[in-house]
Amino acid sequence: MIRHKLLAATGAGALAVALAACGSSNSSGGNTAATGTGVPWILGTTDTVTALDPAGSYDLGSSTMEYNLYQTLVTVPPNSTKIEGDAAKSCTYSDPKTLTCTLNPGEKFSNGDPLTSEDVKYSLDRAIKIQDANGAAIYLLGSITDTAKDGTVTMNKGAIETPDPQTVVFHLDHPDTTFQYVLTYPGAAAIVDHKVFPADKKLPDDQIIGSGPYKLAQYKAGQQGVLELNSNYTGPNQGKAPQVFVKYYTEPSALKLAVQNGEVDVAWRSLAPTDVASLKKDSNVTVATGKGAEIRYWVWYLKSAVGKQLAIRQAAAQIFDRTAIASKAYDNTVDPLYSIVPPGYGGQKDSFKTAYGSPDVAKAKAILQKAGIKTPINITVGWTPTHYGPSTEDEANEVQRQLEASGLFKVTLKSTEWDQYQTIYKQGAYDLYILGWFPDYPDADDYLSPFLVNGGFFQNGYSNPQADKLVAEEQGTSDQAKRQQIFGQLQDIAAKDVPFIPSWVGQNTAVYGKGMSGVESTLDPSFIFRFWLVTKNG
Repeated sequence: MIRHKLLAATGAGALAVALAACGSSNSSGGNTAATGTGVPWILGTTDTVTALDPAGSYDLGSSTMEYNLYQTLVTVPPNSTKIEGDAAKSCTYSDPKTLTCTLNPGEKFSNGDPLTSEDVKYSLDRAIKIQDANGAAIYLLGSITDTAKDGTVTMNKGAIETPDPQTVVFHLDHPDTTFQYVLTYPGAAAIVDHKVFPADKKLPDDQIIGSGPYKLAQYKAGQQGVLELNSNYTGPNQGKAPQVFVKYYTEPSALKLAVQNGEVDVAWRSLAPTDVASLKKDSNVTVATGKGAEIRYWVWYLKSAVGKQLAIRQAAAQIFDRTAIASKAYDNTVDPLYSIVPPGYGGQKDSFKTAYGSPDVAKAKAILQKAGIKTPINITVGWTPTHYGPSTEDEANEVQRQLEASGLFKVTLKSTEWDQYQTIYKQGAYDLYILGWFPDYPDADDYLSPFLVNGGFFQNGYSNPQADKLVAEEQGTSDQAKRQQIFGQLQDIAAKDVPFIPSWVGQNTAVYGKGMSGVESTLDPSFIFRFWLVTKNG
């Protein structure tokens, strides 16, 4: 069972300590806040949205909207590793298998319906029942679900108890002091209105409602979303702008022109490296950069004739030149990544660098010869042209060049737009394909359990019982030294088995025009763009 989120690097294991909600109490400010104190502003992005119904999304474009439209029980504030209350005023472990959350009094959805424990239970139950392959719940809620041999995920009987309208009790199927962090991610645990969202299918994007700081006023896929202040929201994250417009662009070059010309106030994800360099010279805009933990990596499909052979995977890893990718595809605006866990996380180690050293064709050839594999090996490599920005094509071309220059591989490149790509890569369309990752919580587990357990969220067919056991151990303890030791073991296993090849790690960058403030406040490693922190002067 795949788990995604985890403990903070400090202090998250105190089981009996309630997680106090931050900011003002739930008894103030709702209708007044709906008028706003600033003026509307426009965000431009090339990110795509898979679904605004949390039951059907597990991508950054979708979660950017969901963090602003929905509440979860608990959340993590910007530039912090401390979990705090959102719809819940507290979540407390009575033992490592029992987590009890108490809701804030008077919580309401934007349509006025009360938000109760019934809605919390319904939200998680329906996400599992819908079983959307592009959703997050079936991959992240492993502590309260069971996965059958055919891949069907079902909610454990009695996993969620609602003794009264304000109380939710989670009964976990194994000791897991990290389950609370799963509850911060909207794709797994956003709270929806049981009177509005159908139990067995997704709600159309333009019909969704939530209880977050903003509500959806209009939405047209691929074009624009319009958010307005939610007058029924009384939590601490009160928005200032009465409206936020989100405009979607298909080309980074168009997004660059839009922020230069004032068509959008903020451009966030994704501008080409050359565009960022150019905009730094423009006095009418500000290029802001925060700490980032965005990564790119290449995934092997272990069910294919090529991907299932360990020697082939190791040989490709021996050839892989990250420095060349960073230079030729990204103008050195990203850094080479030698582990699936980026630098700065407790327990991180450059396991791929230790295992393979510098790129070496002779060593790669020896690996294949020892396994008796004839060369050149025909390999299909997949990439998606829009979702991760224009430099993805440059990276794919560089990977092809490196593999073919070795004389050991013959590469066929194939590209597909994201909506189809995220489905067909799980079906074996490619032997090797590129994906990106944005953290949901700043802990190394967030980069390990989703990738290593039961084929990962990308369902590539990888399985290692030792990795499964180690993940369960680190998730079940609050001993940080022990967890970091296990993280190192898991990274070494990944370098040996090569279910994926890490490529690079980047920063969190936005460009904004005059009169804007608060943008830097939300540029942290979580990659949550918090609309409520951003204002525009009238």
